[in-house]
Amino acid sequence: MGRPVGGSRQAPLRTADVARASGYSPQQVRDLERLGVIPPAARSGNGYRSYSPVHVQALRAYRGLADAMGPVAARHLLTRLRTGTVAEAAAAVNEVHVRLAGERDEALRAQRALDAIGAEAHTVASEEEQDGDAMTITELAGALGVRPSTLRFWEQEGLIIPERVTSLRARRYDLSAIGAARIVTALRGTGYGIPAVREVMHSLHRLDGREETRHILRQRLDRIAARTIALLRAGADLAAVVDWSAHEEPRKDQ
Repeated sequence: MGRPVGGSRQAPLRTADVARASGYSPQQVRDLERLGVIPPAARSGNGYRSYSPVHVQALRAYRGLADAMGPVAARHLLTRLRTGTVAEAAAAVNEVHVRLAGERDEALRAQRALDAIGAEAHTVASEEEQDGDAMTITELAGALGVRPSTLRFWEQEGLIIPERVTSLRARRYDLSAIGAARIVTALRGTGYGIPAVREVMHSLHRLDGREETRHILRQRLDRIAARTIALLRAGADLAAVVDWSAHEEPRKDQ
């Protein structure tokens, strides 16, 4: 193995040592190595695995990433961090921060849309007013980060109702429909299935329905905050993996 992160060499670690330090079981350590989450362990003459501190750091980083973005995406990201350039690794981590910030912004917009539903004038936040009185399906899909086909599906399911303003029946979404689409996006992001979302959307013009939806959106924001904290906690270990890889593994810029 190459030098451990942090400077001086240390005695090789056994699978049990890595498991104890990372909080995973020995079998999970072997499985995550097989999946490429951690670098391949060195092998001794008798075939036993020999690990270094970077394997522990990679596993800790994986735990935080899995909490922040899910296990599959976390595995892919760690592979990118170990095989891309340092600049690419930094950009990949930044993308996760940006994605979480975007989810938070969208949940806050959904909250404002929900508040607007209860307002007598049915106004929306000034930010949306500045965006214009309506959006095309392409514009709204881009703003929400979904595909136009997703908006069409939501329409078929009775979740949002666009305006149709041309002879070609091109969809345009007024402020009310934009607000509804933001709420649907937030609910779907929270894990609600279509029937549950439909029930929530049909309840929005009742006070108890708005309160329940407001509670759901607060939970959504709390979960995004927890995922962001998990990513921040993984930061030092992620940096250690990138630093180790820059010195030990062949990279694109070498």
